[in-house]
Amino acid sequence: MSSETASFRSFLRGRGGDARPGRSLVIGEVAQAHDGSLGAAHAFIDAIADAGADAVKFQTHIAAAESTPSEPWRVRFSPQDETRYAYWKRMEFTEEQWKGLRSHADERGLWFLSSPFSPAAVELLERVGVAAWKVASGETGSGELLDAMLSTGRPVLLSTGMSSWAEVDGAVSRVRARRVPFAVLQCTSSYPCPPEKVGLNVLAEYRERYGVPVGLSDHSGKIFPSLAAAALGAEIFEVHVAFSRQAFGPDVPVSLTLHDVQGRLVRTLLDETRAVGAQSVAWNGMDATEHRVASGTYFVHIQAQQGREVRSVTVLK
Repeated sequence: MSSETASFRSFLRGRGGDARPGRSLVIGEVAQAHDGSLGAAHAFIDAIADAGADAVKFQTHIAAAESTPSEPWRVRFSPQDETRYAYWKRMEFTEEQWKGLRSHADERGLWFLSSPFSPAAVELLERVGVAAWKVASGETGSGELLDAMLSTGRPVLLSTGMSSWAEVDGAVSRVRARRVPFAVLQCTSSYPCPPEKVGLNVLAEYRERYGVPVGLSDHSGKIFPSLAAAALGAEIFEVHVAFSRQAFGPDVPVSLTLHDVQGRLVRTLLDETRAVGAQSVAWNGMDATEHRVASGTYFVHIQAQQGREVRSVTVLK
């Protein structure tokens, strides 16, 4: 285990999390699914806690810091908001409201996370108190915003969906210079993301290249990419959630429904799949076969036997 991996696990333990190597970190991403309703945001916290996740994550947008009143829509999806600025304005919560959400998350045993999209949002969230910074894919290359987060000394979850290798290398170097714990999450900024573009093939590259915990920030709207990532050794899983696929909002098509993740089933599946992937190489009677189905795409079937128990998993990578 590298010193940076050990540092990240110390962070998990310090936050009251389970830092065992076989334990995954599961983040329920609300994003804009609350549609500006404070009550809905609180309801998401309860539902995500009931599903067995470790953290709830929001996005913090401050319209005046990100946009102007005259900014037009790029792709208009909201009939009630005349401009993009108006939409972001409607998504805002006050500082006291954010503090209430954070307190609710604490009460339910969840880490409170929110991705900032401006230095002003970093300042706001630092006052509110976040467990770590989740750097959104579109902000990984923003030196000013990344430096604002790093100046707080809080750990960083770095998403890579809109970055080249050079940009990820640069962001990692920036984080390392501040000596804060961090992890790197594979992400494909396609909404929803088709399975052939999830990019699980780069997880091993991230792990080898940076020597830190890796994970998946998924926009497929399905659980299968996370399960496949777990079998390949990913430790952190971020999935968007919605109450229903019929709900309104730009994030719904990329989300799992809370029915999909109810009853801690996803938590159990992820941890057990990681266990199979981690232990199979050491088990007697292991049998692994690969079947190439397309350029760069494989079905990997692993079957391992330990005593009388047989475990198997099929992975698309």
